[in-house]
Amino acid sequence: MPEIAWTLNPRIAADTFPVGDLPLCRVLLAKDANYPWLMLVPRRAGIFELMDYSPEDRRALSTEVDAAARALKAVTGCDKINIAAFGNVVPDVHVHVIGRRHSDPAWPKPVWGVVPAIDYEPAARERLVKAVQDALKLSPIP
Repeated sequence: MPEIAWTLNPRIAADTFPVGDLPLCRVLLAKDANYPWLMLVPRRAGIFELMDYSPEDRRALSTEVDAAARALKAVTGCDKINIAAFGNVVPDVHVHVIGRRHSDPAWPKPVWGVVPAIDYEPAARERLVKAVQDALKLSPIP
C-alpha cells in the first residue's frame, strides 16, 4: 500500500503563519498577538495519537518541543511557557508552545476562549518569526 503524503491540516494552516521546518516538525506561529504562540506539527501522515509514533519520532518531538520552548522564552522574555497537545478540534497531532506573561489577558487561566484573537501588526509578526527562525536556525518555508 502506498504511503500517504503529509499535508498541513487546513484548520491549522488558516490559524497560523509558517516559521520553518525542524527535522520532524513544521513550526508555525499562531495568528494571535495576545500571546507569543508556536505550534509544532510532526510531518507524518495518518497519525493522530502521540502513542502511535515510533519511539524515535516521540524522542524527536520531545527534543523539538523543548527547543521551541527555549527559543520562544529567549526571544520574548515571557514569564512562563505552556505546552499542550489536545487534538480534540483538529485530530492531527500538534503541540502548542505558548509564551505567557503575568500581564496577558488570560493569566493565570488557559488561553483558549478567554479573549478573541487579535491580528499581529505585519512588522511585529515578521520580527517575531525572524527571531524564532534565528533562535532555532530555521530557513523560511518556500
